Amino acid sequence: GYRPIIDAFRLFAKTDDSAYTKSSSAIIKMSDFICPSTGKPCSCGASIANEGPSPTDSRTCGYRYKQISYSEINGSSYSEKELIFPPELLLRINMPLNLCGFGGLKWYRPLRLQHVLDLKSCYPEAKLVVGNSEVGIEMNMKNAQYPVLISVTHVPELNVLSVEENGLKIGASVRLTKLQQILRKVISEHDGHKTSSCKAILEQL
Repeated sequence: GYRPIIDAFRLFAKTDDSAYTKSSSAIIKMSDFICPSTGKPCSCGASIANEGPSPTDSRTCGYRYKQISYSEINGSSYSEKELIFPPELLLRINMPLNLCGFGGLKWYRPLRLQHVLDLKSCYPEAKLVVGNSEVGIEMNMKNAQYPVLISVTHVPELNVLSVEENGLKIGASVRLTKLQQILRKVISEHDGHKTSSCKAILEQL
Protein backbone atom coordinates (compact mmCIF):
# COMPACT_ATOMS: atom_id res chain seq x y z
CA GLY A 1 0.00 0.00 0.00
CA TYR A 2 2.87 2.40 0.64
CA ARG A 3 4.62 1.82 -2.71
CA PRO A 4 2.16 3.97 -4.77
CA ILE A 5 2.50 6.78 -2.21
CA ILE A 6 6.30 6.67 -2.44
CA ASP A 7 6.14 6.61 -6.24
CA ALA A 8 3.80 9.61 -6.23
CA PHE A 9 6.17 11.65 -4.08
CA ARG A 10 9.10 10.58 -6.24
CA LEU A 11 7.55 12.53 -9.14
CA PHE A 12 8.24 15.74 -7.22
CA ALA A 13 11.72 14.83 -6.00
CA LYS A 14 15.16 15.00 -7.60
CA THR A 15 16.31 11.39 -7.66
CA ASP A 16 18.10 8.84 -9.76
CA ASP A 17 15.35 6.96 -11.60
CA SER A 18 17.79 4.23 -12.66
CA ALA A 19 17.45 2.71 -9.20
CA TYR A 20 13.81 1.99 -10.03
CA THR A 21 13.83 1.38 -13.77
CA LYS A 22 17.07 -0.50 -14.55
CA SER A 23 18.09 -3.99 -13.58
CA SER A 24 20.20 -4.31 -10.46
CA SER A 25 23.22 -5.46 -12.47
CA ALA A 26 23.10 -2.29 -14.57
CA ILE A 27 23.02 0.13 -11.63
CA ILE A 28 25.80 -1.39 -9.52
CA LYS A 29 28.93 0.67 -10.09
CA MET A 30 31.97 1.17 -7.97
CA SER A 31 30.90 4.71 -7.05
CA ASP A 32 27.19 4.21 -6.42
CA PHE A 33 26.85 0.69 -5.03
CA ILE A 34 24.27 0.69 -2.22
CA CYS A 35 25.43 -1.42 0.70
CA PRO A 36 22.86 -4.09 1.68
CA SER A 37 23.92 -3.74 5.31
CA THR A 38 23.93 0.02 5.85
CA GLY A 39 21.76 1.24 2.96
CA LYS A 40 24.42 3.84 2.06
CA PRO A 41 26.70 4.17 -0.99
CA CYS A 42 29.98 2.27 -0.72
CA SER A 43 32.49 0.35 -2.82
CA CYS A 44 32.23 -3.04 -1.14
CA GLY A 45 30.15 -4.52 -3.95
CA ALA A 46 32.66 -3.69 -6.65
CA SER A 47 35.68 -4.89 -4.67
CA ILE A 48 33.92 -8.12 -3.76
CA ALA A 49 32.96 -8.76 -7.37
CA ASN A 50 36.57 -8.22 -8.52
CA GLU A 51 38.57 -9.77 -5.70
CA GLY A 52 36.22 -12.12 -3.85
CA PRO A 53 35.81 -12.26 -0.07
CA SER A 54 38.80 -11.60 2.11
CA PRO A 55 39.20 -13.56 5.35
CA THR A 56 40.71 -10.48 7.03
CA ASP A 57 37.97 -8.12 5.84
CA SER A 58 36.11 -6.73 8.87
CA ARG A 59 33.69 -4.42 7.04
CA THR A 60 30.06 -4.79 8.08
CA CYS A 61 28.98 -4.59 4.45
CA GLY A 62 31.17 -7.45 3.26
CA TYR A 63 30.53 -10.52 1.20
CA ARG A 64 28.17 -12.27 3.61
CA TYR A 65 25.61 -9.44 3.27
CA LYS A 66 25.27 -9.49 -0.52
CA GLN A 67 21.72 -9.43 -1.84
CA ILE A 68 20.00 -12.58 -3.08
CA SER A 69 20.30 -12.70 -6.86
CA TYR A 70 18.39 -15.86 -7.68
CA SER A 71 15.45 -17.91 -6.52
CA GLU A 72 16.31 -21.06 -4.59
CA ILE A 73 12.95 -22.52 -5.66
CA ASN A 74 13.46 -22.61 -9.44
CA GLY A 75 16.88 -21.01 -10.01
CA SER A 76 15.50 -18.01 -11.93
CA SER A 77 17.30 -14.69 -11.63
CA TYR A 78 15.96 -11.73 -9.66
CA SER A 79 17.03 -9.23 -12.33
CA GLU A 80 14.78 -6.37 -11.22
CA LYS A 81 15.02 -4.35 -8.01
CA GLU A 82 11.45 -5.33 -7.07
CA LEU A 83 11.64 -8.96 -5.89
CA ILE A 84 8.86 -11.45 -6.54
CA PHE A 85 6.54 -12.57 -3.74
CA PRO A 86 8.33 -15.48 -2.01
CA PRO A 87 6.87 -18.78 -3.29
CA GLU A 88 7.53 -20.30 0.14
CA LEU A 89 4.87 -18.03 1.66
CA LEU A 90 2.29 -19.05 -0.96
CA LEU A 91 2.75 -22.69 0.08
CA ARG A 92 2.70 -21.99 3.82
CA ILE A 93 -0.08 -23.66 5.84
CA ASN A 94 -2.16 -21.13 7.75
CA MET A 95 -2.30 -21.50 11.52
CA PRO A 96 -4.48 -19.74 14.11
CA LEU A 97 -2.55 -16.97 15.83
CA ASN A 98 -2.73 -15.54 19.34
CA LEU A 99 -0.36 -12.63 19.95
CA CYS A 100 0.11 -10.42 22.99
CA GLY A 101 1.47 -6.89 22.73
CA PHE A 102 2.44 -3.88 24.79
CA GLY A 103 0.03 -2.84 27.53
CA GLY A 104 -1.97 -6.07 27.48
CA LEU A 105 -3.02 -5.80 23.84
CA LYS A 106 -4.30 -9.11 22.43
CA TRP A 107 -4.54 -9.96 18.74
CA TYR A 108 -6.23 -13.13 17.47
CA ARG A 109 -6.45 -14.67 14.00
CA PRO A 110 -8.92 -17.57 14.13
CA LEU A 111 -9.46 -19.87 11.16
CA ARG A 112 -13.00 -21.01 11.95
CA LEU A 113 -16.24 -19.07 12.36
CA GLN A 114 -17.04 -20.87 15.62
CA HIS A 115 -13.74 -19.67 17.05
CA VAL A 116 -14.69 -16.09 16.14
CA LEU A 117 -17.98 -16.51 17.99
CA ASP A 118 -16.21 -18.02 20.99
CA LEU A 119 -13.76 -15.12 21.13
CA LYS A 120 -16.56 -12.55 20.88
CA SER A 121 -18.31 -14.36 23.72
CA CYS A 122 -15.18 -14.08 25.87
CA TYR A 123 -14.41 -10.51 24.75
CA PRO A 124 -17.71 -8.77 23.84
CA GLU A 125 -15.95 -5.44 23.25
CA ALA A 126 -13.36 -6.94 20.89
CA LYS A 127 -12.95 -5.24 17.52
CA LEU A 128 -13.28 -7.37 14.38
CA VAL A 129 -10.76 -6.27 11.75
CA VAL A 130 -10.01 -7.05 8.12
CA GLY A 131 -8.04 -4.21 6.51
CA ASN A 132 -7.61 -2.42 9.86
CA SER A 133 -7.61 1.12 8.37
CA GLU A 134 -10.67 2.15 10.37
CA VAL A 135 -9.04 1.07 13.64
CA GLY A 136 -6.01 3.25 12.95
CA ILE A 137 -8.21 6.27 12.23
CA GLU A 138 -10.36 5.73 15.33
CA MET A 139 -7.35 5.32 17.60
CA ASN A 140 -5.50 8.33 16.21
CA MET A 141 -8.43 10.71 15.67
CA LYS A 142 -11.02 9.62 18.24
CA ASN A 143 -8.82 8.26 21.04
CA ALA A 144 -10.54 4.87 20.79
CA GLN A 145 -8.87 1.97 22.58
CA TYR A 146 -9.12 -1.65 21.44
CA PRO A 147 -7.32 -3.97 23.87
CA VAL A 148 -8.57 -7.04 21.94
CA LEU A 149 -8.50 -7.31 18.15
CA ILE A 150 -9.82 -10.26 16.15
CA SER A 151 -8.70 -10.59 12.53
CA VAL A 152 -11.30 -12.47 10.47
CA THR A 153 -9.39 -12.45 7.17
CA HIS A 154 -8.75 -16.21 7.16
CA VAL A 155 -12.22 -17.48 8.11
CA PRO A 156 -13.53 -19.43 5.05
CA GLU A 157 -17.21 -18.67 5.73
CA LEU A 158 -16.47 -14.92 5.65
CA ASN A 159 -14.63 -15.16 2.33
CA VAL A 160 -17.57 -16.63 0.39
CA LEU A 161 -19.16 -14.63 -2.42
CA SER A 162 -22.12 -16.38 -4.02
CA VAL A 163 -24.79 -15.40 -6.56
CA GLU A 164 -28.21 -16.52 -5.33
CA GLU A 165 -31.68 -16.39 -6.87
CA ASN A 166 -32.70 -13.11 -5.24
CA GLY A 167 -29.37 -11.43 -4.58
CA LEU A 168 -25.68 -11.64 -3.76
CA LYS A 169 -24.24 -13.08 -0.56
CA ILE A 170 -21.01 -11.22 0.23
CA GLY A 171 -18.76 -12.37 3.05
CA ALA A 172 -17.27 -9.71 5.34
CA SER A 173 -13.70 -10.62 4.33
CA VAL A 174 -14.23 -10.82 0.56
CA ARG A 175 -11.58 -8.84 -1.32
CA LEU A 176 -12.78 -5.86 -3.35
CA THR A 177 -11.08 -7.17 -6.51
CA LYS A 178 -13.06 -10.41 -6.26
CA LEU A 179 -16.26 -8.44 -5.65
CA GLN A 180 -15.58 -6.35 -8.77
CA GLN A 181 -15.14 -9.48 -10.89
CA ILE A 182 -18.39 -11.01 -9.69
CA LEU A 183 -20.33 -7.75 -10.13
CA ARG A 184 -19.16 -7.43 -13.75
CA LYS A 185 -20.17 -11.05 -14.39
CA VAL A 186 -23.63 -10.55 -12.83
CA ILE A 187 -24.23 -7.34 -14.81
CA SER A 188 -23.33 -9.04 -18.09
CA GLU A 189 -25.59 -12.05 -17.43
CA HIS A 190 -28.75 -10.40 -16.03
CA ASP A 191 -31.29 -7.80 -17.10
CA GLY A 192 -30.53 -4.16 -16.35
CA HIS A 193 -33.45 -3.64 -13.95
CA LYS A 194 -32.12 -6.45 -11.75
CA THR A 195 -28.54 -5.19 -11.55
CA SER A 196 -28.89 -1.45 -10.87
CA SER A 197 -27.49 -1.83 -7.35
CA CYS A 198 -24.59 -3.93 -8.70
CA LYS A 199 -23.76 -1.18 -11.20
CA ALA A 200 -23.84 1.42 -8.43
CA ILE A 201 -21.47 -0.59 -6.22
CA LEU A 202 -19.14 -1.27 -9.16
CA GLU A 203 -19.06 2.43 -10.06
CA GLN A 204 -18.28 3.31 -6.45
CA LEU A 205 -15.42 0.79 -6.33
